Amino acid sequence: MIWGVAHLFPTGNVIKGFGNITVDNVLIMKMEWINEGLTLIFIGLLTIVCTVLDDKKTRVIKAVYFTTFLMLMAMSVLSLFTGFKIDFLPFRLCPLIFTVSGLLILQGIRTGKKETLSN
Repeated sequence: MIWGVAHLFPTGNVIKGFGNITVDNVLIMKMEWINEGLTLIFIGLLTIVCTVLDDKKTRVIKAVYFTTFLMLMAMSVLSLFTGFKIDFLPFRLCPLIFTVSGLLILQGIRTGKKETLSN
């Protein structure tokens, strides 16, 4: 979620870094940059809300966690083949941040299974 918020603040500077591009390209870049930030915020909020509201770790909540994991892995692969090739540290950190976040969520699913079995 924090990485999503961090996407929103530098949007203008990122677009300026592309130099003189058409208005359409500026709008597309702005839309995509903000979209990724909002997607990451949504993923974080969804995970937090599910965790706070459901102390039983139902199948639906586990499905939300697992699909969140899958989305973060998809974003990680996309970033690995695109942004990782750019010589700008925040872009290069995306695959690592997405992968670690997804693996932590996956670990939470496994931990939840152990707790359920022990009760």
